[in-house]
Amino acid sequence: MAQEPRNWQPISLGPDVPPPVGAYSAGVRAGRLLFVSGQVPKDPRTGKVEGDTIASQARRTLENLRGVLEAGGASLKDVVSVTVYLADEKDWGEFNTVYKTVFSPPYPARAVVGAGLRDVLVEISAIAWIAE
Repeated sequence: MAQEPRNWQPISLGPDVPPPVGAYSAGVRAGRLLFVSGQVPKDPRTGKVEGDTIASQARRTLENLRGVLEAGGASLKDVVSVTVYLADEKDWGEFNTVYKTVFSPPYPARAVVGAGLRDVLVEISAIAWIAE
């Protein structure tokens, strides 16, 4: 099947970002927007889930998010919207504490939802605005 031309480009990942395991791009740049697919707490070197608490998994997941953003020419301060998926909604407070160590006011728009995640406690996707 021939690939059709698109008005967006997938970004090339470096070794600090776990590669996707499914049929999706970790990050896509469309004009000045960078869309980052859901990142999970996988160690980029081993591919194994890192951490067994919401705090440790949130830190690794945010680090993976940062890696995709940087590969796409953005940074955490360029993030305008974040969607967080928690396996247990009761982890919101502890997750929020870790989140505030990475993002600072004014915070990006954010949604946090409970979700049935496979073998992880948190997944995070984001949208960033890239200045020209």
